[in-house]
Amino acid sequence: MSSARVDAAASILTAALGERLRRSVPLAPHTTYRVGGAAALFVDATSVDDLAIVGAAGAETGVPVLVIGRGSNMLVADAGFDGIVVSIAGFADRIVLPTVSDGGDRLVVAGGGAALPVLARRTAAAGIAGFEWAVGVPGSIGGAVRMNAGGHGADMKDTLLDADVVDFAAGERRIVPAEELQLSYRHSALRMDELVVGCRLSLTPGDERKGKAEMAEIVQWRRDNQPGGQNAGSVFTNPAGDSAGRLIDTAGGKGLRVGTAEVSAKHANFIQADEGGVAADVLQVMIEVRTLVEYVHGVVLQPETHLVGFTNDEVPWSS
Repeated sequence: MSSARVDAAASILTAALGERLRRSVPLAPHTTYRVGGAAALFVDATSVDDLAIVGAAGAETGVPVLVIGRGSNMLVADAGFDGIVVSIAGFADRIVLPTVSDGGDRLVVAGGGAALPVLARRTAAAGIAGFEWAVGVPGSIGGAVRMNAGGHGADMKDTLLDADVVDFAAGERRIVPAEELQLSYRHSALRMDELVVGCRLSLTPGDERKGKAEMAEIVQWRRDNQPGGQNAGSVFTNPAGDSAGRLIDTAGGKGLRVGTAEVSAKHANFIQADEGGVAADVLQVMIEVRTLVEYVHGVVLQPETHLVGFTNDEVPWSS
């Protein structure tokens, strides 16, 4: 990306957004891996109108736009992202719970930047069931809809009614019914230039004590079976009828280390980054694990982690 295009985008955004447009902002603090370089331009969006301004600036100048929520499923290259990064964590985090006390489903509205564990705890505390599974998933609603996130036998598809989507390419905002999103295992029909700024969930009446007890069990299970620290959760999707973690473990991948990154000894489908580590090491562990599993089991694992800022030469698969 030429510096002239970035400068042109910066001029447009500064005129419209003022000091909310910043240059050379480190992205590591905005991701759960805590590694990687800076964004050429960074905007803390405060409204959907801001998103429209950024989208128009990107379209006019040809500068790529990346929207982030909680950064829980991405790895940013050490060279950073030579474009515009927009954070929606500061405005799209609203949660609206129903106030009715009679029977029937409970309609819950959540912003795209709302944290999954927060929504899980708030619905359970209100006596609403169906979202307890999300208490241990450190992502945002927007990202969860995009990848049909799930766990413990449930996923977004089970309760999603529709999504509030901003289309950067068309400059439009529309409500998309869940069936049009074509949700399947860790997949949706959403393009990278379509952003989920909110959604509606159809949940059910529940018991507060039962919900809290279920969440406590989920949290304890995750503590017992998954590592904490600097990671982005599951690195590879599970192949049909099998588990990526099992394949990596039985191939001898646990503990595999490259520089400042290694496969977790607790769960083989997690990669841990050291404090002060580099993204190149995390990517190289991903590459070596994928190669190892293909050699031992004949299975080609598909990455779940979204790679940002890497060149085609650095990544041996379509990212």
